[in-house]
Amino acid sequence: MENDDTPAGKTPPKRRNAAPVTREDRLKAALKANMARRKAQARARQQPDAEQGAEQDRD
Repeated sequence: MENDDTPAGKTPPKRRNAAPVTREDRLKAALKANMARRKAQARARQQPDAEQGAEQDRD
């Protein structure tokens, strides 16, 4: 029985299941992603303000 989905009929290596992810780990990862997103948004909001201030100084 060959597996035709993989090159040369080889079967893909089986992954070992890591320890099940706990609720606390999922929440920690979600919080970290949320904080990174919010920091990026804050930086993006500050960027145009700095450029507008520089343009106003030129006038």
